[in-house]
Amino acid sequence: MSENISPQQKAPYGVIAILFVGAFVAILNETFLNVALPSIMTEFQVSPAKVQWLATGYMLVNGILIPASAFFIQRFTNRSIFITAMGLFTLGTLLASISPTFGVLFIARLIQASGSAIMMPLLMNVMLVAFPIEKRGQVMGFFGLVMIVAPALGPTLSGFIVEHFSWRMLFNVVLPFSILSLFYAIFRLKNFTPQNKIKLDVLSIILSSIGFGGLLYGFSSAGEMGWSNPSVYGTVILGTIGLVLLILRQFRIKEPLLEFRIFKYPMFALSSAISITISLALFSGMILIPLYIQTVRGFSPTEAGLLMLPGALVMGIMSPISGRLFDKHGAKNMAIIGLIIMTVTTFLFSKLSMTTPYLLVALVFSVRAFGMSLVNMPVMTNGLNQLPVKDYPHGTAMNNTLSQVAGAIGSALMVTVMNSRMEARLTEISKEPIDMSLIDSNSSLDIPKQLEDLAMLNGINFSFFVSALIIVIALILAFFIKRVPIDQSDPKLDLTKTPNK
Repeated sequence: MSENISPQQKAPYGVIAILFVGAFVAILNETFLNVALPSIMTEFQVSPAKVQWLATGYMLVNGILIPASAFFIQRFTNRSIFITAMGLFTLGTLLASISPTFGVLFIARLIQASGSAIMMPLLMNVMLVAFPIEKRGQVMGFFGLVMIVAPALGPTLSGFIVEHFSWRMLFNVVLPFSILSLFYAIFRLKNFTPQNKIKLDVLSIILSSIGFGGLLYGFSSAGEMGWSNPSVYGTVILGTIGLVLLILRQFRIKEPLLEFRIFKYPMFALSSAISITISLALFSGMILIPLYIQTVRGFSPTEAGLLMLPGALVMGIMSPISGRLFDKHGAKNMAIIGLIIMTVTTFLFSKLSMTTPYLLVALVFSVRAFGMSLVNMPVMTNGLNQLPVKDYPHGTAMNNTLSQVAGAIGSALMVTVMNSRMEARLTEISKEPIDMSLIDSNSSLDIPKQLEDLAMLNGINFSFFVSALIIVIALILAFFIKRVPIDQSDPKLDLTKTPNK
C-alpha cells in the first residue's frame, strides 16, 4: 500500500495527461467504426447481421471486463494495468488495419475492446486518489472531454474519413496515438495507486459475464431483431438471472468482485440513479438524430456527423468550466439548471418536421449538449466523493458498467417506441384517404416511401417526447442532491514515491 501524504503535495499531471490520451483514443474507437460498417460489409461480402458483430462484440467485451476492473485496479499497479491495456489496444488496432478477412477484423476488434475496457475506470480511479476532494471537480471536468466528447466526435470524424478514404484509415489514424501513448507509459509512467493482494473469485467473473453480457446483448439486439425474437428475450432473462446471482454472491464473499454495498452511501446511490435515468433518455439521441437527418431528410452521413460536431465542441469547452463551478458551488443547482435545459430541448426534438431547418436542429442539439455538460460530471463526482478511498475502484467500475447497460436499455427502449409508433401510424394512414397536402410533388421519392418517412418521423417525435418525460424524473431526483462535505482526514497517496514497480 502507498503511504498517506498531505493534500498539498504535487499531483501527477504527467500521469493524468498520458492516461487521458490513451483513454481518449480507446473511447473514440468505440463509435468510430459504426459509419464504416456498410463499406466493410461490401468489401468482405458479409451480411448486415454479421457485420454488426464488430460493434456488438466490442460492446460485449466491455460489458464483461468493466465490472472486473475493480479487481484489476486493486490487485495490480496503475503502470502495469495501463501498459497491458494500451498494448492490447495497439495490437488490436494494428491487426484491424491490415486484416485480410472479416474473421481477422472481428478478432482484432475484440483485442481492442479488451484493452479499452479498463481505460475509463483506471483513469477515474487515478484522478480520485491523486486529487483532494476540493479539486476533483476541475479535473473530473477535463475527464468529461474523454467520456462525452470522444464518443460524440467519433461519427463526425469517421463519416468524413470513410467518405474520402478506405475504412482502414480509421485504424491508421488512431494507431500513431496509441503507439506514442504506449511508449510514453513504458518509459515515464510510475506507480502510485494502492494495491491489495486480493483473490479473484472465478464464479463472480462467470456470473458477471452472463449477467451484464446477457443484458447488453439482449437490449442492443432488440431494436433490430424485435422483442419476440428468442435470442433477445432469452438473453435478457438469462442476463437478469445472472445479475441477481452475482449480487447475492457479492454479499456473501469477503472480497467481492463488485462491491454493491457502496449503494448504502446516499449521494452515490442518488448520483447513480440520476446517471442511469439520463443514460436511458439521452443515448437514444445518438440514434434518433442521425436517423432523422439521414433516413427521413436524406442528408449524407458526413452532414449527419457535422450536425453533432458543435454539440461535442460545446461539451468539450464546458466540461472543465463545469468542473470549476462544481468545486465552488456543488452539483445541485448545476444539475437542476442542466436538466431543465435538457428537458426543454428534448421536448423541442419531439416537434421535428420534414422542413425543420438543418441549422436549427444543430442549434437545439448544441444547447442540449450544454445542459448535459452541467449535469453528468458534477453529479457523478459528487457521488464518488462520498465513498471511502478503498471503494473508489468499485465506484468507478459500477458507474461505467451502469452507464453501458443503461445506454443499451435506453437505445433499445427508444427504438422500440419509435418502431411501435411508426407501425401504428402506417396502419392509420393505410385506412385513410391519402392527404395530398403531406406529399411533396417535387420529391424524387414515390408516395408510399414519402408516407413511410412521415410515419418514421412521427415515431421519432414520440420517442423524443418519451425521452423528455424520463429526463423529468432525473430533474425531480436532482432536488435531493446534497453537497458531500470535505473530510480532511481522508488519506491521500504518496505521489513522491514509486511503490511496487
